[in-house]
Amino acid sequence: MNKFIFSLALAIISFPAQVFAVCPLCTIAVAGGVGLARWLKIDDLISGLWIGGLILSLTLWLISFLKRKNLDFKGALFVYVILFYMLVYIPLYLTEVIGHEENQILGIDKLLVGGVLGGILFLLAVELDKKLREKNNNKVFFSYQKVIIPLGVLILSSLVIYLLKI
Repeated sequence: MNKFIFSLALAIISFPAQVFAVCPLCTIAVAGGVGLARWLKIDDLISGLWIGGLILSLTLWLISFLKRKNLDFKGALFVYVILFYMLVYIPLYLTEVIGHEENQILGIDKLLVGGVLGGILFLLAVELDKKLREKNNNKVFFSYQKVIIPLGVLILSSLVIYLLKI
């Protein structure tokens, strides 16, 4: 059952209707968040949120770059999301950073659960930014909106998980 839920969540983040570019500043900020969380020994569920956000950010950034070079293809988002998740999580599994029984939620490693959740939340935040700009004649409501919304969603989600002590 847990593998089914994980597979379903991964499929949902892999098939959005459109691809939206994410700015390099946002990608760098998410990467900084991951490093800071690990350094501060923050729970793996929260670290996973940031890893998932980073994976989605990098994937959307790569696809945007490849589209400008006319190197995109149908299903690119699905392929690159799977590839990036594998590039992150297989080495973590092989080096035994993930996979410990005492570090699980719903029978799945916290870092992996957080990664999937972070990816979904990041994608939803990017979509929220797009919808807000559409409502405002394709203009932002505030400076750095494209950065603040995804980061704000990840920060708020991290805070909720921390306060719930999941």
